[in-house]
Amino acid sequence: MSEFLITDHSVTNKLKPSQRLTNLDFSQIKNRADLEAALQRKGRDYGKAMFNVEYERQLEQLQVELVKWQRWVAETKQRVAVIFEGRDAAGKGGSIKRFVEHMNPRSLRVVALNKPTDLELGQWYFRRYIKELPNAGEIVFFDRSWYNRAVVEPVMGFCTEDHYQQFMRQVPEFEHMLFEDGVHVIKLWFSITKEEQSRRFDDRRSNPLKHWKLSPVDEKGQEMWERYTYYKEQMFARTHTTFCPWTIIKTNTKKVARLESIRHVLSKFEYQGKENANTTVLPDPNVVMRFHRSIYKLI
Repeated sequence: MSEFLITDHSVTNKLKPSQRLTNLDFSQIKNRADLEAALQRKGRDYGKAMFNVEYERQLEQLQVELVKWQRWVAETKQRVAVIFEGRDAAGKGGSIKRFVEHMNPRSLRVVALNKPTDLELGQWYFRRYIKELPNAGEIVFFDRSWYNRAVVEPVMGFCTEDHYQQFMRQVPEFEHMLFEDGVHVIKLWFSITKEEQSRRFDDRRSNPLKHWKLSPVDEKGQEMWERYTYYKEQMFARTHTTFCPWTIIKTNTKKVARLESIRHVLSKFEYQGKENANTTVLPDPNVVMRFHRSIYKLI
């Protein structure tokens, strides 16, 4: 083959021969600077490619830090629960995947509970979540959590008003008990615009590998957007506390949200080796913010 095409045929067939990278071009590329120079010579728009290259570089370095953090959690017997909440298609699952990709599965769990059974419906609401809390030296990532009762359940009519109000009274006390017992609870809200959610729903409909992600509840997300917004804001106002605050992650750009959510979690701990990180472990305040900073500009 005389040429190596760096994108798919549908794209490269539209390029002029002078814009295509050849085997000779690739043989001369030794680093990122060489790649940028080659693309520039060819008159190619390489902004997206460079963004993806930089994303992969930063993700790898942050995942190294996650491994170091996990080792420290295990050695010091910490208990960590990271809660991922947000509207449907906000990127919670994709971010969790990047968190755990290279971590030791023996000392972490990802918890994504199904709807409660008939037996669980007759129990105290928090009971089925209590048994999923981290053991000593363990990290648990909650892909949705007890906060289902704060937003999804009242919006969709899955709980009564009395059940909702009882939950809203009890959850700060529940989380304060966890705090006093030494459990680190980190609450993340993945924030997405209505337009971006609609685009991602369309992508799920058209991609057979993503059909499973689209449920009837998801489909109503757009229709009931304002109702979701009302309950989301009630949740922030009533459950954002000094000992267990909400942190909001802007997620319209998935890859940025993944990196910054990892940075936020790492920034909460002084683990061994943190000072030797090859990338910043401080989150971008334009992407990651505590609830009180964003009360008038939530999306």
